[in-house]
Amino acid sequence: MTASFDEYLAPGKRGYLIGIGGVSMSPLAEVLQGEGLAISGSDMQRSDKVEHLEGLGIRVNIGHNAGNINTGYDFVVRTAAVHDDNPEIRAAREMGIPVFERTQAWGALMKRYKNALCIAGTHGKTTTTSMCTHILMAAEKDPTVMIGGTLPLLQAGHRVGAGDTIVMESCEYYDSFLAFFPTVAVILDIDADHLDYFADLEAVKTSFRKFAQLVPADGVVVANLDDANTMAALAGLDRHMVTFGLTPEADIQAVNIVSRGAQTDFDILKNGQFFTHLHLQVPGVHNVKNALAAAAAAMTLGVSPNAVTYGLAGFRGANRRFEFKGKYNGADVYDDYAHHPGELKALLDAVEPLGYKRVIVIFQPHTYSRTNALFDDFVKQLKRPDLAILAEIYAARETNILGISSADLAKQIPNSIFRPTFDEIETILRASVQPGDLVLTVGAGDVYRIGEDLVEKGKN
Repeated sequence: MTASFDEYLAPGKRGYLIGIGGVSMSPLAEVLQGEGLAISGSDMQRSDKVEHLEGLGIRVNIGHNAGNINTGYDFVVRTAAVHDDNPEIRAAREMGIPVFERTQAWGALMKRYKNALCIAGTHGKTTTTSMCTHILMAAEKDPTVMIGGTLPLLQAGHRVGAGDTIVMESCEYYDSFLAFFPTVAVILDIDADHLDYFADLEAVKTSFRKFAQLVPADGVVVANLDDANTMAALAGLDRHMVTFGLTPEADIQAVNIVSRGAQTDFDILKNGQFFTHLHLQVPGVHNVKNALAAAAAAMTLGVSPNAVTYGLAGFRGANRRFEFKGKYNGADVYDDYAHHPGELKALLDAVEPLGYKRVIVIFQPHTYSRTNALFDDFVKQLKRPDLAILAEIYAARETNILGISSADLAKQIPNSIFRPTFDEIETILRASVQPGDLVLTVGAGDVYRIGEDLVEKGKN
């Protein structure tokens, strides 16, 4: 593999993107085309994103076929889901065409922006990247944006702007974010996760430290002072650091926090001085901290207090982040992407004060390795709702060599029910949901379908 993607970022170069309709690949195709490259690609199925790209003049092959690759291509970029046994990858390598990971391409593109704002952390990345987008749009920065979820403001998970700022959600899995070139690196928190790749928490912390070290001498690391793992990982770091948190020692601090149902008001102090007041329309202390991180990052770019205030006033959450789905039999139905015990804790901390009669959580664990490694922590959090209904583990990229099941969790949780199919879970919900309940579908898999189906049936 050629070491650097930079030499291929030249007008007239021809590139082929495998998985071009993906959440990160489709905006990559747009940006590369905007740089004057000739881009085409493939995807396994037609989608709105594919049709959008075709409308821009980008040719998309449906299906992966070795015959799609020819020696006229200068490079190939693949999404993370495309492996070495893919026929188009094999064909490219047989022809001597260099194959790059999408993060390498995005990393090279970052160098062309004056400001590269990269949002990292075990939890809260999508929400904070979305909040940053709201602020920068309010500040009329015209940013290019890449988010790991759909943001209603954009009606998409990405935006191709003409400004000098790029905002990227930056994931630690497989050390992906180490291919980036941040000028502002935000670290929200560090926790033991992705233990199918990282050996342990210390390995995760080492990866985040390497990420922070990517920031140049004139850049900024924005870090969560309240998170012990983050501060331990960054101890002695020779980079300019701005901290955020609820403690007075933080450079950017939240004070006078008042919660009113799902809304939160608070003041932001910068170095102990009043900066602005925020009216946040998403619940929970974790979202206060996400907003602080977004505000701190925006401040490093010289954004005004008004842009922070008005940008976040219009933020009502990202797709699958405490997303309201509708009502069923007088109950509110929400969906959330939480798939780690820390995220479950933050979610339940946020909803418990909202005054619902009962909190019913339908949880679908994500991956066998995470469920096994964090088993006791999952049990602790799933004991908290009035009723926990457990779906079977969502396999994602794994096979069940551990022999673990959601049934094992249910045995340790008195207020729980395990049902292996969505139909069985919906049957329980239709019979038991009452006015005043909060029904939460939770997990990174396809558990959201239960809530959507329930709401739809409630309309009939």
